[in-house]
Amino acid sequence: MKTLGMIVEYNPLHNGHVHHWEESLRITGAQRTVAVMSGPFLQRGEPAITDKWSRTEMALAMGVDLVLELPVAYAVQPAEWFAHGAVALLHATGIVDALCFGSESGDIAPLRALARVLAAEPAELKAGIAQRLSSGTSYPAAYAGAAAALAAEGEDGAALAALMQQPNNTLGLHYLIALERLGSTIKPFTVARTGSGYHEAVAPADGVIASATAIRRLLLDGGLEAASPYIPAATLEILRREWQAERAPLHWEAFRQPLLNALITRSPQQLAELHEVTEGLEHRLRQSLYTLPQPSVEALLTAIKTRRYTRTKLQRMCTHILLNHAKADMTPDELAKGPSYIRVLGFNRAGRELLARMKQTATLPVWVKLSAGSHPHLDWDTAAAAIHAAGMPRPVIRGMYADYLRPPIMV
Repeated sequence: MKTLGMIVEYNPLHNGHVHHWEESLRITGAQRTVAVMSGPFLQRGEPAITDKWSRTEMALAMGVDLVLELPVAYAVQPAEWFAHGAVALLHATGIVDALCFGSESGDIAPLRALARVLAAEPAELKAGIAQRLSSGTSYPAAYAGAAAALAAEGEDGAALAALMQQPNNTLGLHYLIALERLGSTIKPFTVARTGSGYHEAVAPADGVIASATAIRRLLLDGGLEAASPYIPAATLEILRREWQAERAPLHWEAFRQPLLNALITRSPQQLAELHEVTEGLEHRLRQSLYTLPQPSVEALLTAIKTRRYTRTKLQRMCTHILLNHAKADMTPDELAKGPSYIRVLGFNRAGRELLARMKQTATLPVWVKLSAGSHPHLDWDTAAAAIHAAGMPRPVIRGMYADYLRPPIMV
């Protein structure tokens, strides 16, 4: 049987994700699904609205067979390293035949052509990025422009640049680059996104598909029923249980105090040692504390925002400060090594068969149960989960150490 690999966050799982999964099975001809899912903190530098266990339940309820955790070292990274970690994890399982991702274009051919050029990291690419950064352009825009210019021989460079300005196209491109660099036999496919755009904050009045951003806003501002048209019934029931138990919702303001404490108690020099604190941002962070109109994460992000840095970059930086991730531990050389283990979060009956196969084919250790100190990167994962649990509306000690207490979810 052919096995589909997907890279997901499910924050929360919604109708657009169901469409993506069903279309992915259709175009790949796969009968089984392995999902690599981010844990408590996400690629855009945000805390997940619910814990990874409830989101694993959502995935299994939809029909995913096996859910693996993307380590936090890769989950909270720019597109290049997020994609590298997730694809390397799927590749390491030895059981995945196809990877299908959502994109705005729905056309994999130009993305694959671009990926083949960029996978070699030509010197012209680095020079083009540096030139654009020097003019104050944000890194994503600089990368898109330099990559398009490099690959535009015989093509429309402006069209390629526009293609890469769209977030899912960009992420998909980096999945393809990772496959090229790994020499993976996993075959890539893409599904065109439908409905709302990735960052659209307002849900459509008619229709059943809205962006995850819009759905989270509905959940936080209007409650469960406001979001119910856009999410599957199983997701709604899981969210209702988490809301009632006061384990959700989580958002950045739940971590306001520990983040501000970290900024107050560290010197600029100490802040500069943390991941993604770059180019003098340590001074901007400290100076902003004296002028904040109110002590909130939103006010902080507004105060430090510049044309050079996207909000996503700044949110990721704040996440690394919150989690105390040292710059020295997340250098390009370190991240290029890929994940060091495969962590199982949940599976169904078919997933149990996949898990048995994976234990025979995987090139990394497969961890179903954890023991303290199994790997330094695992310490980051368990610490991130504990900090996330501490931000719940009603945190409990047991929830903070669920990584060691909970077995994988089995359905």
